[in-house]
Amino acid sequence: MNVPQYPPTGFPSPAEEWVEPSLNVHDLLIVHPTTTFFMRVSGDAMVGMGIHEGDIVVVDRALEPADQRVIVAILGDACTIKRLEMLPDSLALHSAHPAYRPIDVTNRLDFHVWGIVTCVIHPLLPALQERFRGQGS
Repeated sequence: MNVPQYPPTGFPSPAEEWVEPSLNVHDLLIVHPTTTFFMRVSGDAMVGMGIHEGDIVVVDRALEPADQRVIVAILGDACTIKRLEMLPDSLALHSAHPAYRPIDVTNRLDFHVWGIVTCVIHPLLPALQERFRGQGS
């Protein structure tokens, strides 16, 4: 009879075959490391898209603006997160909240796209929500 030999520490764990490689959040969230930034959200204009006050958005400056992408826009001295609408003869910025009207930026010289929002980090656990809101305040 052939008896398997085990090390003196015990039997191998059946769970070993289910071990996943370690998870690196940067590998998941960042495509272009030198042009990607994290920004904390202020305001409620994008709640309809799951972007809430205090959330952190991942912004990639290497990506090109495209119709319906969520962008970080510069309007004069202000920075804002909006959905970009690109029509053949106009550009508009849309909030994801019914209280805010679209902003026509077609002929605005003080408008430019700073980056493309690629991900949102949104805490669900109340203790993490407090931690998120407490950072950088």
